[in-house]
Amino acid sequence: MTLIASLAAPAVAKEPVDLELVLAVDASGSIDWAEYALQMRGIAEAFRDPEVHTALQSGPTGKIAVTLVLWAEANRPKQALPWHSVSDPASAEVFAEAVKNMPRNLPSGGTGIGKALQFATWQIERNGYEGLRKVIDVSGDGRETAFREYSLNVDGGRLVALKAGITVNGLAILNDVPTLRDYYADRVIGGFDAFVMTASDFKDFARAIRRKLIREIEYRPKISAR
Repeated sequence: MTLIASLAAPAVAKEPVDLELVLAVDASGSIDWAEYALQMRGIAEAFRDPEVHTALQSGPTGKIAVTLVLWAEANRPKQALPWHSVSDPASAEVFAEAVKNMPRNLPSGGTGIGKALQFATWQIERNGYEGLRKVIDVSGDGRETAFREYSLNVDGGRLVALKAGITVNGLAILNDVPTLRDYYADRVIGGFDAFVMTASDFKDFARAIRRKLIREIEYRPKISAR
């Protein structure tokens, strides 16, 4: 009798980075094409900003891994860019161009924040990176809308991310819902050092996302209270 030993394939080592970051951008029916373009342009320009470049190099590895996700209706498809390793102005420019040229090819529909958080969590869990921090940056202009069929709500989506050790931050765009910051603070964000920032409208998005990215990317080591 011949015994055949099967050897498990060695695990592929993940690339170390200071941060794994998903930019989860609202592309639901409340976002018209001009507003969509303002979001993409604002993110692209942020990655061209010298202060963002300084933040990129502030951590032990001097680089982050980042992708962008478009989300809308809860149970409808999402879009995601390939993950990018970004460490300097040149690699930041590559990502900025990918963002600027990203098409909007998903059905718009309602506002499915819970499923967006679940999808963003999957992107982090299945990439080839291992970050010191893991963050989902959710931006949008409305509260979660009612499902057409059973789905994962915003509370469930946040729990999925938190159980995976991911921090969820929010950027609330206040043009339609002036109290949206409170909703994001109560229902969307969570995890270590989570925060909400606001943009007064889509024209203000570029300013807000730049400040938000600097705060998210900048390396701030945890300091023990002891």
